[in-house]
Parts: sequence; structure tokens; C-alpha cells
Amino acid sequence: MSDPTTLQMVASKALGGAERWLIRFAHALADCGAPAEVAVRAGSALDGMDLGGLPVHKLPYRTTWDPWSRRAVTRLVRQLKPEIVQTYMGRATRLTHLPLGERPVHVSRLGGYYALGPYRHAHAWIGNTKGLCDWMTSQGLPAERIYHIYNFADAARPVAPEAVAERRQAHGIPEDAWVLVTLGRFVPVKGQGYLIEALSRLPERIADRPLCLVMVGDGPLGPKLQAQAEQLGQAHRIVWAGWQRDPAPYLQMADLVVFPSLDAETLGNVILEAWAWEKPLVTARFRGARELARHGEDAYCVPCEDAAGLANGIQQTLSDPALMTTMVDRGRERVEREFGRQAIMDRYLELYRCLAD
Repeated sequence: MSDPTTLQMVASKALGGAERWLIRFAHALADCGAPAEVAVRAGSALDGMDLGGLPVHKLPYRTTWDPWSRRAVTRLVRQLKPEIVQTYMGRATRLTHLPLGERPVHVSRLGGYYALGPYRHAHAWIGNTKGLCDWMTSQGLPAERIYHIYNFADAARPVAPEAVAERRQAHGIPEDAWVLVTLGRFVPVKGQGYLIEALSRLPERIADRPLCLVMVGDGPLGPKLQAQAEQLGQAHRIVWAGWQRDPAPYLQMADLVVFPSLDAETLGNVILEAWAWEKPLVTARFRGARELARHGEDAYCVPCEDAAGLANGIQQTLSDPALMTTMVDRGRERVEREFGRQAIMDRYLELYRCLAD
């Protein structure tokens, strides 16, 4: 059976988690040879970006209730005649209204616990965690039309060692330092403030090596986090790497990945990235981590909003080479078995075929 044609639609102006997932997903669809096209907001961060070479259409998507944009969506769907229309986030979903029981099938993909008003008219829903799918059912969406598919982990793309060494030297990271890497937007749910406080609770050296925390990301809390680092006397141990379109050099130089998110974090792609890059992981036990990670096996898990717990987890992990090896081995096995790109894409394409049948 041939794969159904799909139209992937996102209306966001800036890059967030859903938009970054769409970029990865579009490339994966293209690599699979799946017949797909993409619609983005004109003038948005996605406008002009390479989306795996898939055809890209630009729509106004001005406001949630904009009748011009709604007509533009309807015209594009009629023109392309896809079998599946998959929407991301509230604006694209709200502006897409398709008759139930007819082609195309409207699938809304959710990556968070959003207010469901803009999503209820879709024909089916995809949640990227089991917990999210259970919650959608509890909110009154029909369980038989809710589908659970995790995000996939991109395979590690090793960087030339000399390029990593140059990056490390540019940041002034000592050759003998433990490199702790955290990735994420500087927004409250990511919990970086607890990690900076945790760093202040750690000794200058562990196993006779200094510590260096590399903060990969940016966002509105940046100035506040930098001020906190200064107040706690930790500025000398922190590198502010900024937002990185490709964080590969930092994941490659990491001795430990730390993910301090708060309980509202739905999935936590950083967990999958740490496993794919074969790095030991210390993570807060937010709801996504409770579903994915296994304490002492593939991650060292600590309570959310607990700087002392984070500090203890970091120290315990760095002081136990056998534990780090075990976490790396188990994490690699989990990615290969459960979260590999091909495995997840097979599930998406199987779902598309089922819905279009």
C-alpha cells in the first residue's frame, strides 16, 4: 500500500518546541520518501527554512479568528487534495475545519497539556506521551481516536574532534574539567535556576577535576539567571553558549547532561538526545521523565525544584564511573529499541495509512 499524501500545517511566528519538531519531522518524511507538503506562516521563523526539500506553502495565519486565513487554508487543502492534514498548535488547528467522515482526515498533533478548545473539532489526535493521551481522554476526547507516538531521537552526528576542541578553547573550558551541559530555552519550566543553585552547592572539584556548566540556550530569563550566577559566586564556572541551531559540539564535549525541568515539562527531548549521544544523564523527575527514565539504570532521577537533590545527583554520578557506564549503555539500548527515527516514522506512516483507509 502506498503512503497517503499529507499536508503538515503550522501557524507559529517564532521557533518553539512544536516548530523544531516539525523541522525534524519534515526532514524525516522526506528521507522516508513519504508524499508530504508543508504550510507555514508567511514571514515566520520557518519561512525560507529548509524543510527537507518538501514543498512549502505560505499562508497569512494572521489571527486565530482571521476569516481570510481560514479561507486560505481551505483553498490550499482543496488545491492539494491531501489524504491527511496534520496541524500543530492552536492557531493552525483552529483555522482548519474539515468535514468529519470525509477526506482529508484532520489530525492534530499535541506536544503539551494545552486548553483543548481549539483542538476538539479535529478528527483524531496524536500525543507524544502516554500521560498526555490519558489526559486528553480524561478531558472528553474519544479514546478510540487518540494515538500515542513518542518523538524520535536524532542519531548523534559526531563533530570533528579538533572543531570541538576549538569550541572548548574559545569558551575557556579547562582541559581537565568535567563538562556539564544543559539545553533549553531560558523559561520557567526548564528550571535552570535550580541547576545554578545546585552548582553553588557542589565543591570546586569532584574526583580532582573542576566543574564547568555549559548553558546552551537563550530566552527571557537569561539576565535573571546570569544575575543569580553572579550572586551565588558561580559565574566563573558557567559558560553561556547561547542558542545553537546545532548543539552537536556541546553534546559531544559533555561529560554529563543535566536536565532540571519542572513537572509541567511534557516529554523532555533532552533525555532522548542524551541517550542518543551516549552521555550519562541527571534529570529532574518531571512528568515526562517519570514516563521515560528509569532511575539508576538509564538516568539519575531527582525531585523537581530540588537544588540539593540535583547537586547530590551530579556528585553521585560523577563519582561513580560504573554508574555512568551503565546509564550510557542502557540509554543507547532504549534509543535503539524504542525511540529511533525509523521506528517512530514507521508508526506515523502506519497511522496515516490506517486513517486514510
